[in-house]
Amino acid sequence: MLTNLYFILKPVIPKSVRIFLRKKVVSYQKKKYADVWPINRISYRTPSEWKGWPNGKKFAFIITHDVETQKGVSRCGALMDIEKNIGYRSSFNFAPEQYNVSPQLRRKLVKAGFEIGLHGLHHRWKLYYSEKIFQYQAKRINNYLKQWGAVGFRAPFMQHNLDLNHYLNIEYDASTFDTDPFEPQSDGVGTIYPFCVAGDLENQKYIELPYTLPQDFTLFVLMEERDIKIWREKLDWIAECGGMALINTHPDYMDFTGKEHCIDEYPVTYYSEFLKYVKTKYEGHYWHVLPKDISRFWMDQVVVHNQQKKRKTSKSIRACMVTYSFYENDNRVKRYAEALAQRGDYVDVIALKKDGYPYRENMNGVNIYRIQKRPPHEDGKWTYLFRLIKFLIHSSFFLAKHHIKNPYSLIHVHSVPDFEVFAALYPKFKGAGVILDIHDIVPEFYASKFRQNHDTFLFKMLTTIEKASTAFADHVIISNDIWHDALCRRSVEKKKCTTILNYPDENIFHVNPITGKDNGCTIVYPGTFGWHQGLDIAIRAFAMIKNVVPEAIFHIYGRGSEENNLKSLITQFDLQDRVFLHSILPVEQIAEIMANADIGIVPKRNDPFGGEAFSTKILEFMVLGIPVIVADTKIDKYYFNDSVVKFFKAGDEKDLASAMIELIKDPELRKKITHNAWEFIKDNTWETKKSLYLDLVDTIVKKKHKQL
Repeated sequence: MLTNLYFILKPVIPKSVRIFLRKKVVSYQKKKYADVWPINRISYRTPSEWKGWPNGKKFAFIITHDVETQKGVSRCGALMDIEKNIGYRSSFNFAPEQYNVSPQLRRKLVKAGFEIGLHGLHHRWKLYYSEKIFQYQAKRINNYLKQWGAVGFRAPFMQHNLDLNHYLNIEYDASTFDTDPFEPQSDGVGTIYPFCVAGDLENQKYIELPYTLPQDFTLFVLMEERDIKIWREKLDWIAECGGMALINTHPDYMDFTGKEHCIDEYPVTYYSEFLKYVKTKYEGHYWHVLPKDISRFWMDQVVVHNQQKKRKTSKSIRACMVTYSFYENDNRVKRYAEALAQRGDYVDVIALKKDGYPYRENMNGVNIYRIQKRPPHEDGKWTYLFRLIKFLIHSSFFLAKHHIKNPYSLIHVHSVPDFEVFAALYPKFKGAGVILDIHDIVPEFYASKFRQNHDTFLFKMLTTIEKASTAFADHVIISNDIWHDALCRRSVEKKKCTTILNYPDENIFHVNPITGKDNGCTIVYPGTFGWHQGLDIAIRAFAMIKNVVPEAIFHIYGRGSEENNLKSLITQFDLQDRVFLHSILPVEQIAEIMANADIGIVPKRNDPFGGEAFSTKILEFMVLGIPVIVADTKIDKYYFNDSVVKFFKAGDEKDLASAMIELIKDPELRKKITHNAWEFIKDNTWETKKSLYLDLVDTIVKKKHKQL
């Protein structure tokens, strides 16, 4: 709303006032977003099956320029000469109906080895105002692309709608960025690599090239930086990660005179100094090409190569996963989605969004759409319900819209909540198969989260909703055998329900058949901060051993409603330098942290929910070769015994303290448990069990096709 108002008023606001206001806003934002700009640490992740840049180069270096005014056009020749003299080539993006771009300039650039692209028709804000408006402009943009022999596009003001861009006849778009909270449309894509944007049709795709170095106007005009330190630091980080360093500058804001410049200009020497820095420090270690070259490389060597490796024997399906969770942290959802994508299926995921992550992203062949934010704490019953219903509405519209464009074969809905399955109403009506995957059995989950008993009206109502949800689904997956029996007793037929545990994915939790570590002093818990998880019990137990084992430390990773209570306990027992609460992290990073622990801990309460909720963390620690202390809950006694885990009496902090001391001080016991756990885990990983899921999917899809 404020952004639209700004662009409406922009023509009547004096330039000096506009820049003054923007400087004030950016000054505030720079502090606010210091953790995600100029470097967003999540952007380092390499694409699926990434083999590296050509000829063993360490990173890619791409130069682009956006020309906004006639003044910028007049400076293109001087900028071209600077780059030629240092040994670089770049692309210039023009807005052909904003100013005059002579054929002579275009020929001069192309003849010298540079590239030209489109920067919209005009340098205005309304390009993506509606699909109809964009379609109208796309026809004219396509005409210019054809006339100029151009294949690349960047929208004015870094606006982006990656779906609408399929109306353009382009090989690549460059309208996004890895991280840039100062842009009007500030949702970064969270990667320092190119990625493919596939459309609904078979061969409808283009490559997205996000800029990964801060824009010159932001640095030198709005932030008033007087050196290239930020450019250097970001480049060095990208080079270390092996990504794509793509810079976007504007000749409009460069002063070539060396004299006193305007308020919206900076000395061009900053730019030339940066080019020389790249040349001097990294000569021979980077791949420098034009944007069109890198997009063709990515399409031919990465996209097509990966597609060729996917299955060819049977027809692929279009599937959509729906989850009220953060995809990057939900190993169960990631496992299903990537298993389908790896065999050649088209997979979308509708999930929640957290700060620092883009609205849309492709990870390991899976298209993730993050459609709604979720706050760290959801304590109130009605606030929690409101957000669930809001997500149901958003996901229902998403599924209907995408199903109309190109029908899904399968909708796989993950619960909590189980009524989210009704988001698949339209696709199911049109013939899609529907799976309801119950991670946590909802009535018991509700009773545990809000401390309610089973006789309340709401508990009984949730049981009724559970029955309706399971009846709507074509098949139900439940996450453990105890819950399978409970669910079949009250809500679903046995033939319609399958148990699939949260098996570890060996691509993330790398198998490590070691026999225990010599040191046992670092204890780790990764997961949610829910009351049923018993973290308060673990902290109290640790307080009892802090003087007995002064070198021991306890790291807790996650988020949840008990966070403030846990912080209070840490302060109460003076454990600030021994017990550490960390924020939630992507699964890949958590796996690395778990692998470096000495002891894992799963201290759940043995209540009607926690006592029957299977913890994937136990199997994950086992795969990583880390011994685990586990509460003797109903579910854990069902699957494990004393030879593979160290049990303690659930809810008993003294017994947990004794178990901690025993495991820390007895390396032989740690080795024995680790060895036995390794033997147990051989037959209980996702690699050995995923065929159960894939066969189930194929059976459902084939059955639905026969019914049509």
